[in-house]
Amino acid sequence: MDVINTLGRRKSSIARVYLSKGKGEVTINGRSLEAYFPVATLQNKFNRPFVLTDTVGQYDVKVNVSGGGISGQVEAIRLGIARALVEENEEFKPALKAEKLMTRDPRMVERKKFGQKKARKKFQFSKR
Repeated sequence: MDVINTLGRRKSSIARVYLSKGKGEVTINGRSLEAYFPVATLQNKFNRPFVLTDTVGQYDVKVNVSGGGISGQVEAIRLGIARALVEENEEFKPALKAEKLMTRDPRMVERKKFGQKKARKKFQFSKR
């Protein structure tokens, strides 16, 4: 196995994930996992596919991610990692699918409509 290249998306975030056998080194946009995602919950979301498949520390991950906020970015990366692990070993798919890590979340921001303040909110109505 050389490098497995996959894509993950969430909201407006796009993550390109490059997975290869290694010692568990993680690089996100040229920075380490702890530097890019300092919050522990985000680090747990990132590591979830590895924990479910018992492959923690077996793969090197290099990620290029852009767009959106940090929560959307970590979920896009998580989808990319899950897809890469399934491409590496098909037996991981049932465990990842049971935790809903293989499904792309289709929810996006609703567009603003003309004549309104936001997507659903209206301008204040004055009767008189």
